[in-house]
Amino acid sequence: MDEADRGRMPHARGAAGLAVPAEARRGRGATANPDGRFEPHARETFDDGWEVEPAARRRTEVTRERARTIITRNTSPDISFDRSINPYRGCEHGCIYCFARPNHAYVGLSPGLDFETRLFAKPDAARLLERELSAPGYRPRSIALGTATDPYQPIEREHGITRAVLGVLARFRHPVGIVTKSNLVLRDRDILAAMAADGLAKVAISVTTLDPVLARRMEPRAPHPAKRLEAIRALSAAGVPVMVIVAPIIPALNDHEIEAILEQARACGAREASHVLLRLPHELKDLVADWFAEHYPGRQARALSLVAQSRGGRLYDATFGSRMTGQGPYAALITQRMRLARARLGYPEERLRLNCEAFAVPGAQLALF
Repeated sequence: MDEADRGRMPHARGAAGLAVPAEARRGRGATANPDGRFEPHARETFDDGWEVEPAARRRTEVTRERARTIITRNTSPDISFDRSINPYRGCEHGCIYCFARPNHAYVGLSPGLDFETRLFAKPDAARLLERELSAPGYRPRSIALGTATDPYQPIEREHGITRAVLGVLARFRHPVGIVTKSNLVLRDRDILAAMAADGLAKVAISVTTLDPVLARRMEPRAPHPAKRLEAIRALSAAGVPVMVIVAPIIPALNDHEIEAILEQARACGAREASHVLLRLPHELKDLVADWFAEHYPGRQARALSLVAQSRGGRLYDATFGSRMTGQGPYAALITQRMRLARARLGYPEERLRLNCEAFAVPGAQLALF
């Protein structure tokens, strides 16, 4: 295992060995497409002086994935749910900081550009969910929808898997919490509003920055920050409880915006607020370092240094209880700013709990007669 894998500081251009020309990645987040950590060989580009054809622009490819189950279980003590559904693998939003990027290595693809261009859709998700919810002995607890990749990323417009999943949850009267940074969630406000009226649904919307230039660079295909704030407003007006997530907080880049984001989200109707400090597992540390070197080279050293100071001297620490918010003086300062801003703006301290008592398998009672 090399130093980067052990969580130490990456080289200045750690992913640049497979850097992709700018014209081939226009509208994408990652600057490179390095091999995943499980590959037996590591590739590296080499300029031998010969002219080559211009690199073709990377286009989005979607593969249909035949999953056998759709609910993923976890036993993590520092997250509020024990089950989740991800209708898609990979995410076209292209957020450079996405902690789920390293998961693409499990299917032999790169956590770099492959993660945002070679996607997988699970068309059987709704059918599988109905089967799993109908199983004898199933006990309902809130399902988190979109914990790894965004359930409302652009390809959802065509595939409609998230809406189909919501339809099943609504029929079973099963509680659901959604995490997204897309205003496409408003398409489903009819289902969400009806579920929310019975305490069965809430939505968390990630607002990373209010600066459209920064947003375009680090999350190039995600909706404009103003669109996310409008989604908070529209969902709240429809009676759907909304949490704003300031995530991730990136030192020297967007950490100065915490109070402004919370203020604008609260004005739009958000009733809860939380944050996550930048997480850099596995290949992500080099991808982010490479992105900084291209877009904000003067801030790279300070940003990564503050992350390391908040992660026990490493760029990533998976320890339960601190992996989301970090530890040490900088992390404590961020947590304190969040706490004070929530109190000043009137965010309720208590988190909304969803209703798990209304669950019912459709038609189950009729089968008794």
